[in-house]
Amino acid sequence: MDNNDKRIAVLIDADNVSPKYIKAVLDEIANHGIPTYKRIYGDWTRPQMSTWKEVSLEYSISPIQQYSHTTGKNSTDSALIIDAMDILYSQNVDGFCIVSSDSDFTRLAARLREAGMLVLGMGEKKTPRPFVVACEKFKYLEALLSGSAGDGDAAADTETSVKGGDDLRDLIVSIQTIVTDISDEEGWASLGGVGNMLNKRFPDFDTRNYGFSKLTNLVKSLNAFDIESRKIGNTPHASQTFIRNRQLPKKKPTSRGGRGRSRYAAKDTGEQDTD
Repeated sequence: MDNNDKRIAVLIDADNVSPKYIKAVLDEIANHGIPTYKRIYGDWTRPQMSTWKEVSLEYSISPIQQYSHTTGKNSTDSALIIDAMDILYSQNVDGFCIVSSDSDFTRLAARLREAGMLVLGMGEKKTPRPFVVACEKFKYLEALLSGSAGDGDAAADTETSVKGGDDLRDLIVSIQTIVTDISDEEGWASLGGVGNMLNKRFPDFDTRNYGFSKLTNLVKSLNAFDIESRKIGNTPHASQTFIRNRQLPKKKPTSRGGRGRSRYAAKDTGEQDTD
């Protein structure tokens, strides 16, 4: 089955997601499949939930009422989990999209994946790591909302970047490791293959997290890789991008007096040969 034909159940935790993200969420889901179930969970008697009314009508999302029976207890989470399992056993979907920044859905995501389901998670950058890695793919809402920075972006859009600093250094090391693993004898690896491996190893990898719309531009900005574009056959304008770990220039050995001496050479002890 083509990925775009996958039937996906979209389950939204209204207690932990703002209505401003909904269009970006549904647009992203369309890249992975067809949303067949669209449900949003919350206590709709609360005044702060009124902002969801117009959005749910516009995007045909079914609101599921769940009263907050006890203060400090999140009944919404329980209702969403029960519905997810009911949908799973109905065998009417190929995957789930759980929209929440709550770690309470970590075990649910793991259980759905055990059943062979595609599990797409979406949440804000504050989402706990256990929920992120429990999903097959995870998208940060801030990055989705910002949209692409443009096909020709040459520098990161720092205002929309979800990650930076230490994350960039970790990304460089990860890419270098992947290139080493899948490269040819000359050290070149297909950028497409590198991207596939990044997605498999890191569920939350997305070039938009770093302010870029394309992987090529992101890799160029890291200044740690050689990049080469190769034509594919005789097809005009068809090319494939390859990258290689950039080698640091070798330092010339320095000499200290005379003809030079290796720093590993034995030191003169001053002792005379007795033979």
